[in-house]
Amino acid sequence: MQPSSRIRINRVIADLRPQGPSRAPQRSVRTLDDRMNELLIPGVSVAVIENFEIAWARGFGVRRIGERAAVGPDTPFQAGSISKPLFALTVMRLCQDKRINLDADIRTYLKSWQLPESDDGWAPKVNLRQLLSHTAGTTVHGFPGYPVHGALPSLAEVLNGAPPANTPPVFIDLIPGMQFRYSGGGTTIAQLAVTDLVGQSFPDLMRDLVLMPLGMEDSSYEQPPSSDLANRAAAGYAFNGVPTPGGWHVHPEMAAAGLWTTAGDLARLGAALMRGLRGEITGLDLSRESLATMLHPQLPDQRKGSDFVGLAWFCAGDGDAFRFGHAGGNHGFLADLRLYPATGQGAAVMINSNQGWPLIEELLASIEREYRWPAMAQATSDASIADQLAGTYRDSTDRLFRIEQVGRGLLLRVGDQDPIGLMPSSNGIFSAQIPQIKVRLAPASERPPAITLSQGGRTFEAIKVPDEPHVEK
Repeated sequence: MQPSSRIRINRVIADLRPQGPSRAPQRSVRTLDDRMNELLIPGVSVAVIENFEIAWARGFGVRRIGERAAVGPDTPFQAGSISKPLFALTVMRLCQDKRINLDADIRTYLKSWQLPESDDGWAPKVNLRQLLSHTAGTTVHGFPGYPVHGALPSLAEVLNGAPPANTPPVFIDLIPGMQFRYSGGGTTIAQLAVTDLVGQSFPDLMRDLVLMPLGMEDSSYEQPPSSDLANRAAAGYAFNGVPTPGGWHVHPEMAAAGLWTTAGDLARLGAALMRGLRGEITGLDLSRESLATMLHPQLPDQRKGSDFVGLAWFCAGDGDAFRFGHAGGNHGFLADLRLYPATGQGAAVMINSNQGWPLIEELLASIEREYRWPAMAQATSDASIADQLAGTYRDSTDRLFRIEQVGRGLLLRVGDQDPIGLMPSSNGIFSAQIPQIKVRLAPASERPPAITLSQGGRTFEAIKVPDEPHVEK
């Protein structure tokens, strides 16, 4: 490792800035060691991409509490939902090779299971494009996994919600192609369709088309993991340092949540994707056009420059500040991959603790400052956006959100909670540190104006309604 890289690593891990008030003897700027101790995080894996190449990859802490085995660059972690966009790359390769069609009825490929009809006989038509972009209207957000030593369901049992599956059945309860709703269940339908078509085990397919071509030697979709990987892997911890029994959960829903990998391997993937997007040949053997297709809006009311989901990738920003990536969370593990293709920059962070979710954003923010990632441009002035946001909004549960403009900022009232001050941050977003929320205008469409409110990994949407008088309680 170059001395300059060591210097930059030291600056990154010494400049973490937690949100919220600091209390003595804590400082407002803390080190990675400080935060790992405060949040009871055993291990962290970090990799940074600069100029389309991996600048560095390092591990911090230990694989298991109470043991000395350190997290190294080759220590695998569960990646959670980052599994999904890697699977989408395999689908794109099959599509490019004309073995599969993104827009064909999924029933064309399903052999071992079929989409259930509704009680009144409605048989929805969905395709891989909709399943990968979470616009198919499928149910089941995510999967908790199964104990290492317990019974594992088949994919058909998972989709049917039949024992020993621990999640409800997957079915379609929205008209496909009309709106976004995140669904690991939809990804699992796509997994079964692809394996039914190619007649190959899912881990072998992912190894042959993505992992091996990119040199991701510490990555695998095997569930449960091989003994070689398991012996090197980090163990998961949920909250307060409580270990996951057996070290981790097993995920037969491999496309949705089954990837074991390292931050370095994710950075290797990210660098290859960004080089491919500028026309370079990479091990993926995907054309520039195929990769670019994944980063386009998939609904008519989505547009570039706003937040949208392409084919499994979450996208935001425009110009040099356009970025794509994905976050992931399994029982005991969290991860995030963030990429800026115009400048060839990005980073991957993985931790083995659900309690440590604030640390991921703190590390990414520190890397952003150190490497000067592109800032999202303000499309219009803060004052203009604040004026547009002001008003009363109602969500699908009849919950009211009242927004009032105050100077450069906003006051948000939710139910009988005290008003929350919001200040402009970037790209038309108004945010608060405590509680940690972000509010922005939803992308324009033919419908009435709407806002999205994000907190704790969830996004809520509310439609503007005529103002109602607010009664103080």
